[in-house]
Amino acid sequence: MFGYGFHLFKMSNTENFEITRITATETYPVRHPVLRAGKPLKTCAFTGDDVSTTIHLGLFDKKRLIGVLSLMKISNDLFFQTSQYQLRGMAILKSYQGKGLGNLLINESEHILTNKNIDLVWCNARIIAVNFYIRNGYKVIGAPFEIPEIGKHYVMHKTLGQI
Repeated sequence: MFGYGFHLFKMSNTENFEITRITATETYPVRHPVLRAGKPLKTCAFTGDDVSTTIHLGLFDKKRLIGVLSLMKISNDLFFQTSQYQLRGMAILKSYQGKGLGNLLINESEHILTNKNIDLVWCNARIIAVNFYIRNGYKVIGAPFEIPEIGKHYVMHKTLGQI
């Protein structure tokens, strides 16, 4: 199937979800409607998607891809830690939002990075996602900033090893 191994998660007696590694282009069916709605499909391609250190995770409900998250080995000068990854392109299909499924992706990504001895994960969080990241232990640093054609964001971060 899609990846390089997987983890199975049980949310209730009837719901099973699987997280597995996928390719960059396999993220597009979720990235596009959630993060790039109304824009050309090519806007789903991110710089760094195809670098060998980049990790793409897919969250599946049975065989249906419902959530994605990408981890890129990119350092941010705001942080002193030498081993950093950027969390990018996190998205859950609208019909699955609000069910705690994003937490599964965040937890799995942090598990992967911790096992790689990464000290810090950071992201550019959309305003609407800030509380989600705060609930997952991330902290805001600095003032909000605008990403053209996308909207207002905050830089957020979490030191790993404190999971």
